[in-house]
Amino acid sequence: MKKLGWLLLLLMYFGADAQEFKAASALRVITPNPLLPVSGGIGTPKKATEKKGDLFARVLVLEKGSTRVAIVSVDNLGWSSILGNRSRALIKGIPPQNVLIGCTHTHSGPDAYGFPDQSGNTSADLKYLDECVRKIAEAVNEAVSKLEPATLKVAVGEAKGKIAYNYYAADLYDPRCGVIQAVSKAGKPIATLVNYAIHPEVLGAGRGILSPDLCGPLYDRIESKGGGMALFINGAQGGMVTADTRREANTEANTWEECIRIGELLGDEALRIAGTAVAVENPVLYCTSRVVEFPVESEMMKYILKNSPLKHVDAKSDAVSTQVNLLNIGPAQVLTIPGEALPNIGFYLKRHMNTKFPFLFGLTNDAFGYMLTKVDFNSFKRYDYVSRTSLGEMTGEIYIEQALKLVKESPKPE
Repeated sequence: MKKLGWLLLLLMYFGADAQEFKAASALRVITPNPLLPVSGGIGTPKKATEKKGDLFARVLVLEKGSTRVAIVSVDNLGWSSILGNRSRALIKGIPPQNVLIGCTHTHSGPDAYGFPDQSGNTSADLKYLDECVRKIAEAVNEAVSKLEPATLKVAVGEAKGKIAYNYYAADLYDPRCGVIQAVSKAGKPIATLVNYAIHPEVLGAGRGILSPDLCGPLYDRIESKGGGMALFINGAQGGMVTADTRREANTEANTWEECIRIGELLGDEALRIAGTAVAVENPVLYCTSRVVEFPVESEMMKYILKNSPLKHVDAKSDAVSTQVNLLNIGPAQVLTIPGEALPNIGFYLKRHMNTKFPFLFGLTNDAFGYMLTKVDFNSFKRYDYVSRTSLGEMTGEIYIEQALKLVKESPKPE
């Protein structure tokens, strides 16, 4: 009987340990050496003559029981599932569908789309992209090996100060900043994830500067203040939520000093918001996904999908598919967006998510250009560019429908 009692105690102990929430972080520098041309979108990349800060792949891995999830942030304009799936194939111990790979959307990084010119040629450095694929997998695998018991802090609040605005209509943007912080049992932050909708394009691609833009100073600020490793995940920043670099007389401060100002301010606000959170001792972790297909109506997007050296394996002549995730982390709920959704889509989704702590991970798992609702598509002259660089009129509608089905069919965050 005594042996049976000890056995039951051991089973209870190890069973409890298996259900304990754990977290770990890791990063890799992905700055090309020598420097590569920088891409701010469709068109010929600009030769880089200098750099301001390093580019990174930053990883946060979370675990609870049999559920393990990796959140990856890459300092680049966009990171497709073509590249993401290559990393997923090298990652051990995490189901591929539970690896969420997004990008910061800096406009000062190398071309990761393989944008073809009119002759079908591209300036993308495929060897460099292969190196990034490997480093992303290395960082995830390292984080898995370092998982440790952790508590969770989640908060959402308005980021104050001159950070972002909508270039098309100044006040039509989401000022809310979401923060997820994993903290070790010793009380030391493991990582601080910042979720905010903004174009990191203070420098832009035209100046020939390779840089994480405002995200670099944000990382430095959070880490210097003891927030653990910092990650930045963009939100619904399409059409056209950008960094507020406005000066008097219709001029802009497109300088590294302005990157520092905005990045440090956003970092400070994220830490202030995180300070309002109550620690959750053993949060529930839930992850699900579904494949969503979008019609491709844009001739420009068809040309890119057909002629880029990065071939989308699921692409048809008139349609493309991608993965959309829903993730519950304690009281927070996350939806991934495979492109740049306009702010009204972001507000609508957040309003219908089952939480007071809604997070939208934009440009995650794929980066299919702008995502508009059908009533916005080609509606205003202002929207000519975002409509032209969208897959088509129904992209936003299909995404909203499928994302809200995930919300409806999934458990509520706890």
